[in-house]
Amino acid sequence: MPLPAPTASPTAPSAARRIPPIQCLLTFEALARLRSVTQTAEELCVTPSAVSHRVRQLEQMLGCRLFGRADFSLTSEGSAYLSHVREGLGALQRFPGSALPGRRRLKLAVTPTFARCMLIPRLSQFTDAYPEIDLELHVSIPLLDVVAEDADLIVRFGPGHYADMEHVEIARDVMTPLASPAFVRAHGPFEQPADMEGLPLLRSPLEPWRGWFDAAGLAWPEPVEGSQFHDIGLLCDAAAAGMGIAPVRLKLGAAWLDNGTLVRLFPLDVASPHAHYLCWHTGTMDRWECSAFAQWLSQAVS
Repeated sequence: MPLPAPTASPTAPSAARRIPPIQCLLTFEALARLRSVTQTAEELCVTPSAVSHRVRQLEQMLGCRLFGRADFSLTSEGSAYLSHVREGLGALQRFPGSALPGRRRLKLAVTPTFARCMLIPRLSQFTDAYPEIDLELHVSIPLLDVVAEDADLIVRFGPGHYADMEHVEIARDVMTPLASPAFVRAHGPFEQPADMEGLPLLRSPLEPWRGWFDAAGLAWPEPVEGSQFHDIGLLCDAAAAGMGIAPVRLKLGAAWLDNGTLVRLFPLDVASPHAHYLCWHTGTMDRWECSAFAQWLSQAVS
């Protein structure tokens, strides 16, 4: 399912439209007033990239452009929306005892290899854009019943049929056999898929071999013997150590491929039957920090 986001015109009332994050509205108002990314960033105590990111997020949510030219002059839609934003912010500031939100905490449960290989390398982009959000990361391995029960958002890997939570697909991948250069030298050359016959094939319940076998024209059953790993990072480490050939998704295996500890055996890739999904309980996306992270993550790792 897609992430919930309004697409109607900002001037058209809709009871179903979700209110944009308050930080996006504050950034839009400041940029419209100051007409300078640098000055807006200084006023809000954020980076210039955070200003740009928040404005883009707001425009995507509203389905229209708010600024027309490089001098940050407003479009007609932007001008109309600005009056509503200022009216709403003014009402919040006038209300006795009210205050615009300060720091927020977001608890994320994420699978280990996805966290190390796909999330952490990109995470500074989010923290730069939203310095007022404190992230708390927890390891989640549903296959082994290791879960963070009170997490706000959960990254799962699987078929995507999660009746207990709302969810959206954030990353799909392809898989191919990988092995260490030393293993290839010792057991190669690998000129055709059948050259793997009799060699140790590493296993993981997260990534079956059968789909690749079928695409390669091999009438081989799913291996039932040999070393098995319940984490893709450990699977890659084992293959890099020369233990055998591993079925690895290329996005998750990119770090090992980039540093040369794993190499491809064949140019054949097949779509993984599973994907990564972001999951949440009903009502979670009403919190602006959860909505902001979900929107960012779906774009950062897709």
